[in-house]
Amino acid sequence: MIANSGDLSMMVRRCLLTFKPFRIFVVGIGFFSLCFLMTSLGGQFSAKRPGDPPFTVRAEVLGGPESRGVLRKISEMLEVILKRMDALSKLGNTTDAHRLEELSSALDRIQPIGLVERIQAIAQNMSDMAVKVEQILQRSISTNKVREGVFGQCETPKDPRYPDCSSKMDWMRARWTSDPCYAFYGVDGSDCSFLVYLSEVEWFCPPLAWRNHTATPAPKPLPRIQAVFQSDIGGLMEQVGTGKESLSFMKRRMRRLASQWASAARRLDDKLRNQWRGQKRILVHVGFLTEESGDVFSPKVLKGGPLGEMVQWADILTALHVLGHNLKISVSLKELHGFLGVPPGRGSCPLTGSLPFDLIYTDYHGLQQMKQHMGLSLRKYKCHIRVIDTFGTEPAYNHEEYATLHGYRTNWGYWNLHGQQYMTMFPHTPDNSFMGFVAEELNETERLAIQRNKLNNMAVVYGKEASMWKGKATFLTTLHRYMEIHGTVYFETQRPPEVPAFVKNHGLLAQAELQQLLRRAKLFIGFGFPYEGPAPLEAIANGCIFLQPKFNPPHSSLNHEFFRGKPTSRKVSSQHPYAEQHVGRPHVYTVDFNNSEEFDAAIREIMRIDVEPYLPYEYTCEGMLERLHAYIQNQDFCSPEAPFPPVNSSGTWSPSGPFVPQPNSSVLAWASNASDFPSWPPLSALRLVASLEGQSCVEACQNAELFCEPALFRFINIREAFNALDFPCEGLDSEMNHLLPAFSAEQAECGLQQDPLLFSCAGSSIKYRRLCPCRDYRNGQVALCRDCL
Repeated sequence: MIANSGDLSMMVRRCLLTFKPFRIFVVGIGFFSLCFLMTSLGGQFSAKRPGDPPFTVRAEVLGGPESRGVLRKISEMLEVILKRMDALSKLGNTTDAHRLEELSSALDRIQPIGLVERIQAIAQNMSDMAVKVEQILQRSISTNKVREGVFGQCETPKDPRYPDCSSKMDWMRARWTSDPCYAFYGVDGSDCSFLVYLSEVEWFCPPLAWRNHTATPAPKPLPRIQAVFQSDIGGLMEQVGTGKESLSFMKRRMRRLASQWASAARRLDDKLRNQWRGQKRILVHVGFLTEESGDVFSPKVLKGGPLGEMVQWADILTALHVLGHNLKISVSLKELHGFLGVPPGRGSCPLTGSLPFDLIYTDYHGLQQMKQHMGLSLRKYKCHIRVIDTFGTEPAYNHEEYATLHGYRTNWGYWNLHGQQYMTMFPHTPDNSFMGFVAEELNETERLAIQRNKLNNMAVVYGKEASMWKGKATFLTTLHRYMEIHGTVYFETQRPPEVPAFVKNHGLLAQAELQQLLRRAKLFIGFGFPYEGPAPLEAIANGCIFLQPKFNPPHSSLNHEFFRGKPTSRKVSSQHPYAEQHVGRPHVYTVDFNNSEEFDAAIREIMRIDVEPYLPYEYTCEGMLERLHAYIQNQDFCSPEAPFPPVNSSGTWSPSGPFVPQPNSSVLAWASNASDFPSWPPLSALRLVASLEGQSCVEACQNAELFCEPALFRFINIREAFNALDFPCEGLDSEMNHLLPAFSAEQAECGLQQDPLLFSCAGSSIKYRRLCPCRDYRNGQVALCRDCL
């Protein structure tokens, strides 16, 4: 009877069960190999299936008469062996030598004789291999024991200078497999590898004595290179790339303004008189355009979506390029990883090297992406970051601990940056730096053409989306009695029903066509939204009067859904506060649209007057280049500031300190004979002002025709400043409060600021009269003081 694979498997099991009494290693291995061989052959004798691997026995060979004969012989051999084994297992008092003799006799009867030799050879090879593996394991164990004996078994060091070492070790033991980046740095699950990582890659544990700490030569500082103005934007256009409509929009804008940037660069170069400008290595990561952030803007570029952010980013890129800096541009996480040197994994580990950039410009989306992928390196290098932030971030919202404790926590703040690392579209928040954008300038020929072609009875509405026109029919009807109204509302197949029939809708226009429309129009009218966009300044630059609604009460995070969650308490008094406050009449009219008489009177007044195109200097190409140059060369948030006042310096001052009164004014200035401390803006620009109760420093400085300067707060955060202002301080305390330094009249107490991150121009309370560091400013450039260049 021919044994099948099931019979063979049963025989093998019997082999293993009856072989227990034998302890002779070589014979045991040989017999085990025989059983293993039988099992393998039994499996191979089954029919070959399509797709079997090439190393299986071919069915056409084993399925023939020869293979059946082999099966029969193997079956007979196993039966003989098993009978002998059964008999031997019953001889409990038989010696091992007798058992070996009996087994040898059984094996001698096996035919063919050559099969046993082959089995024994296989067994010997397996035995040799086992010995070699055992030797390798013993050497490894011995090496580890030696290492652990020499190095204290990699115990967690207890060093008071590294208090987090123990907890970080516990975390690594539990979570080191959570991110492949740990294995990338050599972590293998052992305590030694944890300690090496935590002491050499991160900095939570002390250096290990048994590690080779041969100091690697510090990289040589890069040679200082002077930045040279560039007029050719060809290289910039290549870097911006393609593939997104948003990028195409930005490139079209760059080309259109290229000649204006080049002319502005020549003028600024002459103004700086060959002043040394160090070239910076700059990364620009536009986070909101990455696919990972959703890139909601690109699909809307041709459908009336908001373009303000893309206008600003296009101008930032162009300005940095024209200023002559070494620029890299990223609009994807892959590009960001490559530029920064992010290790493979999920972002838990630091960068693979030092930061290869002096500055990084990004937005809130990009900042969040860097947090996720830079690990602890973000904490180390965040002083290099500049965040483009349209509406601004006030210090009370930026300081994570303070925001959490006092109800200022939002989705966008709490990054613990210096307030001036945030850069805004308009100079509405002095706590931040004003970045801005540019509007097209007109040459003399274009200005004359506008004067000839202006239509006194033509108005253009600021609103590209149909939803903005809802509920606006009443005052549009009033306006239509005086003017022909034009719109630029996007539509695909039919006219949007929200747009009144008397409005001539041109559909969405390209920038050049919109410019031509504005150059013929007398009036550009806003609906109240969008807030603070670039279009009103562009209209004013093309000779239009901008008419906008007044908000009463002002819009803020307390009463308006749009501002809710934004990291600012600013109160917006109109659709475009900059146009209202910094431009004003006759170019800007801000009225209550719900008051029909006031609205009608404003229209009739506008019909009677003529205005020329006007563009504030700070929104010209030269103004933006000047401002950005000053920031790059002077703002430094990485070098720790020296304590102020220095030790023993106050002993040399009079009770009023280094402040002297200005003639015929309550404003105090920094005394010219006082010590000059390193500062930008320089101390010559400082003016000390006390606010009224319930007034912010923004308002107090504006009332004195000055601008609040948060960088100068540390010079007035001293007792002598209260003395100079004649505040009767019965007590002097220091605490974390974004309204300090300030004087409380009710308690006759003076309070100093404890945390420099909370120095803030914003914020007010009826309990406090605040101490405010104001400064002068350049004509047409509020971001810079007169001596700031």
